[in-house]
Amino acid sequence: MKIGELSKTSGCSIQTIRYYERQGLLSDPERSEGNFRLYSNKALKELEFVKHCRSLDISLDDIKRLIELKNKPEESCSSVNELIKQQLNLVNKRMKELKALKNELQHMASTCNSDNTIEGCGIIKSLDS
Repeated sequence: MKIGELSKTSGCSIQTIRYYERQGLLSDPERSEGNFRLYSNKALKELEFVKHCRSLDISLDDIKRLIELKNKPEESCSSVNELIKQQLNLVNKRMKELKALKNELQHMASTCNSDNTIEGCGIIKSLDS
């Protein structure tokens, strides 16, 4: 299939597919006589793997590492486990940060009501301080 069909099938933009290729996350595609990229079902599976990793907010460097490990099926999966533990730690850290952000926004929202003027707006005052 050509890149447009891969894009449509995968739901991934052509620009993103090309970017992933440049980053070494996808195998180099075959080329037609007219120099068009030609993708196999293997390429679609590779792209779906990358998309799934990205949906878990795994970095491109870590995806590269996962691909390297995936291509060495005889190795221990301890490296994969460690990578996912680190990702989970990052997610937990972000969740704490988001909770703090939510609390701050809720506090700001409670300082103002719709009946105030901008001059008396508690939200504007808290943002000014």
